[in-house]
Amino acid sequence: MELKEYFPMWDRLSAAEQNTLLAASDKRFYKKGQIVHSGLKDCTGLFLVRSGQLRAYIISDEGREITIYRLLSRDICLLSASCIMQSIQFDITIEAEKDTEAWLIAAEAYKSVMQESAPLANYTNEIMASRFSEVMWLMEQIMWNSFDCRLASFLLEESALEGGTTLKITHEIIANHLGTAREVVTRMLRYFQNEGMVKLSRGTVELADINALQKLKDK
Repeated sequence: MELKEYFPMWDRLSAAEQNTLLAASDKRFYKKGQIVHSGLKDCTGLFLVRSGQLRAYIISDEGREITIYRLLSRDICLLSASCIMQSIQFDITIEAEKDTEAWLIAAEAYKSVMQESAPLANYTNEIMASRFSEVMWLMEQIMWNSFDCRLASFLLEESALEGGTTLKITHEIIANHLGTAREVVTRMLRYFQNEGMVKLSRGTVELADINALQKLKDK
């Protein structure tokens, strides 16, 4: 996938602007589990995912993690280059959840083109607004939805991402995604198992009753 395919307004950029972005772009490969961006001091640049999967998350002062969004093929991550956006300070960590290939555009080069190109600036603002909408949706889920609903939603989302009902995932990883303690996840999964919604084994959660999980998610 070529760089221009990520930008629907590519043809509205001048040749010089296109060349600046191309020259500042580097193809990167990340192994599963690798941290590719860490915190405000790491203004890495823009990630444009070609294949694989990245996870963006925040860490509390106590060291607890919570996933704010995932990045899949064709997705763009701007918050890894939040230094290019005036008055935006967002301290996130990005980890490769799967082996991932991505374009990385240097932050300063992107910023220089964005300052000259209204179409690129508008598109950048659209992406940023979309990401913040996802963060606000997450906050609403945490504030207003019970944990059993959030866990059911996560399991269904994970099933859709993996393309199957058997999830190779630990209780610790689920806890990191949902911003809670492993023990909380374990108790709720055991409840789900008693209700026939899942089957548990070491390092695996099998979704046994999709309809029941969906009803729980939607309640």
